[in-house]
Amino acid sequence: MTGPHGVKGEVKIMPWADSARFLLDFKVFYIDEEPRFVIKSRVSKNFLIAAFEGIEDVNGAMPLKNKTVCIDRGDARLPEGRFFLCDIIGADVVTETGDNLGKITEVSVLPGGNVYVVSGKREILIPAAPEFIMNTDIESGIVTVRLIDGM
Repeated sequence: MTGPHGVKGEVKIMPWADSARFLLDFKVFYIDEEPRFVIKSRVSKNFLIAAFEGIEDVNGAMPLKNKTVCIDRGDARLPEGRFFLCDIIGADVVTETGDNLGKITEVSVLPGGNVYVVSGKREILIPAAPEFIMNTDIESGIVTVRLIDGM
């Protein structure tokens, strides 16, 4: 959460999601493991602007500045073929020919797109783009990739 938005107690949330729109359907967020009930929310640019029950002014919103906002996974509805980034941490990464490159140890979220950090015999950075990611099988924990020369 970046902090208050205006003087009526609303807060500005920077989403760790494909879009702030994903967060519009949530009626409860968790801050410091405590449920915060959403009265209303809307998208403004790339942010979610939310009003929480019991927070009526900027003074009530200030203590939430720089806090991490969490969701209950059970409340999430992901489109077919989509997944949470945390679900691929630890996944085995193999090439189209079956060579095991190692495991995804981190996902770097960058302005140009996500990059998977693969640790094995050596560290490899693989852009999370269709040109490189052939298949992501969450159930089996395997990500199949196509490498180019120099990777």
